[in-house]
Amino acid sequence: MRLALLASTAVLAAAAASSASAEEGMWTFDNFPIARANQALGTNIDQAFLDRVRLSSVKFGGCSAGVVSGQGLVMTNNHCVATCVANLSTPQVNYAETGFTPKSREEELKCPGASAEILTDISDVTERMKKAGEGLEGQAFTQARDAEAGRIETEGCGDDAKVRCQVVSLYRGGQFKLYKFRKYDDVRLAWVPEDRAATFGGDLDNFSFPRFAIDAAFIRLYEDGKPVETPIHFAWNADKPTEGEAVFVSGNPGATQRLLTMDQLATIRDVVLPLDQLIASELRGRLIRYSQEGEEQAFIAMDPIVGLENTYKRGRGRMAALIDPAFMTAKAAAEADFMQRYAAANGDGPDPWGALEAIQPTARELYPAMALLEGGTGLGTTSVAGGSQLFAYARTLVRGAQERAKPSDQRLPEFADSRLSGVQSRLFAERPTYPELEQIRLEWWLSKTREWLTVDNPHVATLLGKDSPEGLSARLVEGTQLADPAVRRALWDGGLAAVQASTDPMIRYALAIDADARAVRAEWEEKVQAPTDRASEQLAAARFAAYGDSVYPDATGTLRLTYGQVEGSDAPGQRFGAFTTFAGLWDRATGAEPFKVAPKLMAAKDRIDPNAVMDMAVSSDTIGGSSGSPAINARGQIIGANFDSTVLTQRNAYGYDRAVNRSVIVTTQAVTVALRDVYGMDHLVEELGVTPDRGQ
Repeated sequence: MRLALLASTAVLAAAAASSASAEEGMWTFDNFPIARANQALGTNIDQAFLDRVRLSSVKFGGCSAGVVSGQGLVMTNNHCVATCVANLSTPQVNYAETGFTPKSREEELKCPGASAEILTDISDVTERMKKAGEGLEGQAFTQARDAEAGRIETEGCGDDAKVRCQVVSLYRGGQFKLYKFRKYDDVRLAWVPEDRAATFGGDLDNFSFPRFAIDAAFIRLYEDGKPVETPIHFAWNADKPTEGEAVFVSGNPGATQRLLTMDQLATIRDVVLPLDQLIASELRGRLIRYSQEGEEQAFIAMDPIVGLENTYKRGRGRMAALIDPAFMTAKAAAEADFMQRYAAANGDGPDPWGALEAIQPTARELYPAMALLEGGTGLGTTSVAGGSQLFAYARTLVRGAQERAKPSDQRLPEFADSRLSGVQSRLFAERPTYPELEQIRLEWWLSKTREWLTVDNPHVATLLGKDSPEGLSARLVEGTQLADPAVRRALWDGGLAAVQASTDPMIRYALAIDADARAVRAEWEEKVQAPTDRASEQLAAARFAAYGDSVYPDATGTLRLTYGQVEGSDAPGQRFGAFTTFAGLWDRATGAEPFKVAPKLMAAKDRIDPNAVMDMAVSSDTIGGSSGSPAINARGQIIGANFDSTVLTQRNAYGYDRAVNRSVIVTTQAVTVALRDVYGMDHLVEELGVTPDRGQ
């Protein structure tokens, strides 16, 4: 009945729902619309082009990157290596301040805990995954699916430490693909500019255009102590880009929610985003206050503050989209068109929209506890323990010991045999921890959890007992030895017995609260995740029936290819041209932060062509996770790296809007200028095939 009533109004609404824009879509490489892209852009790409792009594209942590030489050299964004830079720096030798400019490969430094991977193969495992969940409901359904995914991954990669397999859910359960990656665990920093050169304009310019940032960096892939040979790579193009030219962007967009129903989007608008935004803004305030206590505190807080500001501003843009009447009307019209097609084909069949609507009150009730105590909902960005690295170590050790005592197919999916090498790599990595920062994160998390769940919530009683957030966080951080990699390794190798016998306060605390966190997770999986997955699978089948494979899946942090053109914007609220130049940087500079030019960059002013293009705007379909994505011309040459988008583009999480969507890309011309004319990186310039003559 509900479908019939809604479908009856869909005829008029459908007229407002246009088909996907010519440049819309974060497409998987095994279903990229070659003909449609060629028609829209006037290009002539083929399958061989796609294969070269895929094998030259790199996933690096939560970012993207591209191979640019035959010796494993990879370009990404400066902000994508910020954690590596911070881990390698000290207050006395701060590479964020000075830049990292090794004069040879022998001086390149390993990024602690970093890994990179290249997608080598995609195969369909949909039938196996769907069969695994047949006849099951609730948590039994999710556990059966997770176990089957683990078996598929183990079969696909075995014990080969150089490869990684991942079962990827596409179309929210409509398809499942096995992605196989070539993995590199030795990733070294090869060059970064001064941070101020990459972040000129600071938070004021973030998510905007025009931009004047050289947000680029180089890493290098190593194996057996030597640079990896990479015969397939992007050719470097140092020329000035052309307005209107076609651009392809290959990267790993984090997550979109375009296939969610209007009811699901309302939950994000009313519950998820408000929680994320309010508590993130308070953590940002605490860290800013801490950073003002001295130079060392400013050094420690710099990277976390930048990350929080990015998250907060992105959330602001997404909230603006969900309260924009025109945008939401278009979303409703598209849903009405889909409902009409479904009702015509299925009559009185199952109503997945109704099922998802019925789940939302429970999702709204359970979300705060799930986000704060367990994380991993896929809806928001709230992190457990405020992002405390020491607590993350403790939870990994506790759960790793508990789960490894079980058969692989009965474990939490993150501890399946196929994923343990990644867990160990992150756990054993040598990286600095800062007690004051750790205490701020833990104290903030405990106080916000108490505030959001209320004092009388039993989970809060477990978290705090008679303690205060201030006192408990101080004792945990002061007493733990988990900052020492040798201590972590000994606990991991010792297994459950060692963990249970440990007197480390952070381990004891993780053990004490684990049952509550697991209970919250189990309830979420039973009442929200499993029924949502079931209904979403029905919607996916209906979507294929209605639209075929012309519909692209939501982004899932896996490799995608999108495309667009170099162009400015004339939309209300964001009117700008396609390019910025070094001349514009000099004009914008005031000499005061955040518009103070980096010292080495300023010193090279007379050597730099003022008309060289720094950044450009492109109409490609990107989102968070696309940072570092290589921007490629139709000849397969790299012409830049995506590093940002505009505030209005943040609605991209829920739908592509051709009028306002603009990706912000640092050009290879700007990177060449920086390497050659500013930082004296002649060996990299030569490796890229560019003349080393300065000022040319």
